[in-house]
This record gives sequence, structure tokens and C-alpha cells, in this order.
Amino acid sequence: MTKPGIQFDDIVSGAYDDQAPSPANAEPVKRVLSPQPDTPKLHKVLAQSGLGSRLDMEQLIADGKVLVNDEPAHVGQRIQYGDRIKVNGKPLFVRIEPPPPRVIAYHKPAGEIVSRDDPQSRPTVFRKLPRLQTGKWQSVGRLDLNTEGLLLFTNSGELANKLMHPRFGLEREYAVRVLGHLSNIEKAKLLEGVQLEDGEARFGSLEEGGGEGANCWYQVTIQEGRNREVRRMFEAVGHAVSRLIRIRYGKMLLPRGLKRGECMELDGADTEQLIRSAGLGRVSAKPAGARQSTPSPAAARKSRSHNPLAAAKPEFIGADSLSRQRRDQKSKASRSKALPRRAKIS
Repeated sequence: MTKPGIQFDDIVSGAYDDQAPSPANAEPVKRVLSPQPDTPKLHKVLAQSGLGSRLDMEQLIADGKVLVNDEPAHVGQRIQYGDRIKVNGKPLFVRIEPPPPRVIAYHKPAGEIVSRDDPQSRPTVFRKLPRLQTGKWQSVGRLDLNTEGLLLFTNSGELANKLMHPRFGLEREYAVRVLGHLSNIEKAKLLEGVQLEDGEARFGSLEEGGGEGANCWYQVTIQEGRNREVRRMFEAVGHAVSRLIRIRYGKMLLPRGLKRGECMELDGADTEQLIRSAGLGRVSAKPAGARQSTPSPAAARKSRSHNPLAAAKPEFIGADSLSRQRRDQKSKASRSKALPRRAKIS
């Protein structure tokens, strides 16, 4: 099965580098992001708890008799999952669903750090992410300063932990350019295990990809995310890494067309597949921007009969998300332009 995302061959052939970042004077690319779901208004939640009408609750809030997280509430305030509410000094327990999991794929360029705070004031990946009204973005693992490629972010701590933890065995795939050609003995060592400062490490697979002169490309997979693990493994057999690009994390591919420094949010279908691949089962709430299309049973049977592969689940995630979302945006824009304008009444 051909994977339509960024491939190892794209990197070796130079097609990957042809996706240069947009020039500084160009118009900024619109991020493909789903809207953040609204959090409920406090007076509405209080009214639904049976304390009185919405107008009564607004007056209660205006009188300073309602606290949210031990701070006086204000009329029109919205609350979110995890907020503590007190009415007349007594705790009020209300059920607010946690926000649905959201996932962002970011194409990290070299020279950015995966940290919110840096004493050296270097550029950070978090500066380009959209703001969240609830919670914060958590990076799924890290890429060091000089490593580029796919970096995932999510607002779900549980999902981030599942995607990162070594016991769940999610593969990371990298394109690695090293100085010098690996001998058969060195390849065997990297596959059987080399000793590092923090324990033994090995590649799940290692394939040659060609190269020019002293630079040789290799395609490798690992199932852990230790600090600078790929670089240290090659250094352990006497080869320095001159370039490192992550092209896959678990089932998530680096989407083709996502330029360096750009991010996109996975739609509902891709988010749910990623959640299932991490062993979390089905999502409890529809993610923001979820695409729902439930065909009739007859239509589904007809589709399967004409295309036996239609019912098969895609092996990889996110490869065509960017093009699909941009296509949907264009179709929405064209439909809005096609709508007749209302005539002005003089």
C-alpha cells in the first residue's frame, strides 16, 4: 500500500526540500484549524442546577455571592471543566464534560526548541500554535534543536501519555543523513542493540537510502523517545548525524504539502483513528471540526460491492488531511460566493 504522506524517497531525492517556507513578505498561510467549542455560561449552569431562573442567577452573581476557583464571579462569565464553584460559601457540584481531544500536526523546522521557556530566547514551537480557551497544548515527545519533521500536540494529557509511553510501542520513523557508510557489522550492532549512557537502545529497522559523497541516507524506526536517541546511537558506532527528519509517529504521517513552520489540526476522523491507535478506544465526544457522514445501509452495501477496498480502514493517518481540509474550505468559499446577494431596499 502506497503511503501518500511525506516519504523517505522524497527526502533523498530532494523533493522534501523543494517545499521551502513561504517568503517573509508573502501573505500568511491560513491555518487549517477547527473552532474551539464554547464553554457554558455560569448563570445558565446555575439555573440548570435548580437554584432559580437565569435572571435570578445573574442577580446572585452580581451580588457577589458566587465564587469560581475562590474568585468572585462576574455576569456573563463562562466556566470550564475543572472549575470549582461556590454559592453562598457552599460548594456546588456540576457536571461539565471535559473538552474533546484535539490534535495538531506541526512541521518543525530546524532551529526551534520544544519548550515554553528558554533562557537564551531561542524561537519556540509553541509560539506558532493557536490559543486554547481551555487547557494548554502538550507536545507528544520532543525533537531537539536541529531535528526537523513531524511534531504532534494535543490538549489531552491522557492521549499524550499513551502516545509517548514506551510500553505502547508506537514507532517513530526517521530519515537520517550520516557521515560515512555503515558497514554490515555496524548495521548489525544498531539492530541488535548498542549501549548508551541511559541503557541499551536498538533500531526496529534500518534501511539504506543512498546519498552523495560522504553523506549517506538511512531510514530507521525506533519505539522509544529518549533524548537525542537516534543521534547517540549512530555516534556509538562512530558516525555523526548531519541531518535528522521525523516523517512518521505511530500511524501519523507528516502530511504532504504542510510546509516547515506550518501546523494543521486533524479533523474528527483522523483524531479518532489516532486515539484508537493509542489504545484509548472510541472518543466520548465529537472532536471539534469532526466530519460526520453516515451513509444509509443500502448506500454502504452498494459502495462496498463496487469497491472492495472502500470498507478497509486506512493504514496510516493524516496523509491527506491537509489537502482534504483545504479542498473543503475552497468548496465552502465557492458556495458562499454563489449565494445571491440581497437587494438593497431604498
